[in-house]
Amino acid sequence: MSLQRRHFDSLILGAGGAGLRAALQLAEAEARVAVVSKVFPTRSHTVAAQGGVNAALANVSADNWHWHMYDTVKGSDYLGDQDAIEYMCRAASNIVYELEHYGVPFSRLENGRIYQRPFGGQSQNFGGDQASRTCAAADRTGHAILHSLYQQNIRAKTHFFDEYFAIDLIRDAEGVILGALVLDIASGEPLLIEAKTTLIATGGCGQLFRTNTNTNTNTNAHINTGDGMAMALRAGIPLQDMEFFQFHPTGIAGKGMLITEGARGEGGYLINAEGERFMERYAPNARDLASRDVVSRSIATEIREGRGCGPDKDHVLLKVDHLGEAVVAKRLPGIRDTCRTFLHIDPASEPIPVFPTAHYVMGGIPSNRFGEVVVPVGEGPEEAIPGLYAAGECACVSIHGANRLGGNSLLDILVFGRAAGNRIIDYLKQNRFHRPMSESSLEAAMARLQRWDQAGDGERVDQLSSDLKRVMESHCGVFRTEQVMHEGIEALQQLRRRMAEVRLNDSSKVFNTARVEALELENLMDIAMATMMAAEARQESRGAHSRVDYPERDDSNWLKHSLYFLQDDQLEFKPVRTNPLSVESFPPKPRVY
Repeated sequence: MSLQRRHFDSLILGAGGAGLRAALQLAEAEARVAVVSKVFPTRSHTVAAQGGVNAALANVSADNWHWHMYDTVKGSDYLGDQDAIEYMCRAASNIVYELEHYGVPFSRLENGRIYQRPFGGQSQNFGGDQASRTCAAADRTGHAILHSLYQQNIRAKTHFFDEYFAIDLIRDAEGVILGALVLDIASGEPLLIEAKTTLIATGGCGQLFRTNTNTNTNTNAHINTGDGMAMALRAGIPLQDMEFFQFHPTGIAGKGMLITEGARGEGGYLINAEGERFMERYAPNARDLASRDVVSRSIATEIREGRGCGPDKDHVLLKVDHLGEAVVAKRLPGIRDTCRTFLHIDPASEPIPVFPTAHYVMGGIPSNRFGEVVVPVGEGPEEAIPGLYAAGECACVSIHGANRLGGNSLLDILVFGRAAGNRIIDYLKQNRFHRPMSESSLEAAMARLQRWDQAGDGERVDQLSSDLKRVMESHCGVFRTEQVMHEGIEALQQLRRRMAEVRLNDSSKVFNTARVEALELENLMDIAMATMMAAEARQESRGAHSRVDYPERDDSNWLKHSLYFLQDDQLEFKPVRTNPLSVESFPPKPRVY
């Protein structure tokens, strides 16, 4: 068949905040940029971020980047790489001012400065008050940022391939990444995009977990299927720290829609069936604004010990009604609309039923603070893969370590999206011409797509997808044990074998969403195994990874990153980078709030 080909300086997979920020950096440097997105860009998952973006502007309380760095290192349970964390925290203020100049309509204080609210895990060393570090546009911050970045990219003439699905990376004979094979969802025709550089910015993989259940729901859009992570795995690149999956403490019980941490930042608090503010028992200083892993485990413990609310005692309540209707309407309008639509209650007058919900993966494609994808080479230092970059939730820099602080995800995508853009500009100056690609690499990518043209009877995609999510929910939730995860690995191996028998009932090409869902399921299957195997191997409790059989953190044996390779399901480990760029390091110590 005749395959259509396009050529660009840089290919960006994903049109969320990381991809659009990198694209803008490149387009303004007059590079020819292609952005591939399986949805219209402003429907990317960044649009769902609510609470805000962290930066030590000190508009509300005394603060500086060094405190921000300390809180991030502590929040990561000391698994974050301190050079990357310092880089991010020092860049944060400039990033926020850039957003303001791009047109992001931040909420304002009476004096006209950017409004900042307190968020979980922020220091309390400012006259007894908690730092107010999270810059917010009401409770629709991600929406405001994504739309502003998209408008700026339109101005900069970035080329968009909307509703195209990325199949696989393409290499040359020496392993240099030269673009990707993508699928036009509308026509069903493949397209080869050849590029001198490729940035993976495809977001997270929250669809490992189910939606609309009374247990482990997830806050992620249906598009969050880990496509870029799985593409990296198939290209021989490991995934790092996949055992650390964050459960947000306040998803709407039984539905999964997110209630922003900003609700607690504005003064909201959690209560159990006895009307008790139970977070005082688990985090006596920070209480409801402890880190997310602490609050999620506290809620789960309250419910397990019989103090849950409702007829089934399966949730707790979040109160914001004491703040008054004016505050709720001004600072939390999106949350109010969500509660009215899906719960038929007004949070300005009634409490919100909440339960921890799968939210964010701290792990991903190993990268450095320049956005380069790095892999171990023998006993020596890591080496960057020529022409390949990663940023955003699909990447692992690692700044979040074992647990991400609220407000740092938007900062992550912006800081490292820009950093990757700058590194790509440098690479393009030294590599001005396209390299010849490997035909065998293209053939392998085409074979993956054509596999779904097989006819006949077999397993159904929706049934296997449901079984996968049920396995993850049952075997890799908030609390974990070796036996349960070992059973989960065996169950995933069975699902892998069943995957070979899946067939599609719809053989058409035009807008065949069944084929897209099958490709997404393949991606999730590999990522599920990476998550489960890394979780079983880590014999300690750290951050979001809570082992009932190993309840203590073990810095002697486990202050290291996991690396999962798809070939033979291999696990390796590498040390945490504990040396910052210009300040003294923060050594591990007990993590209390």
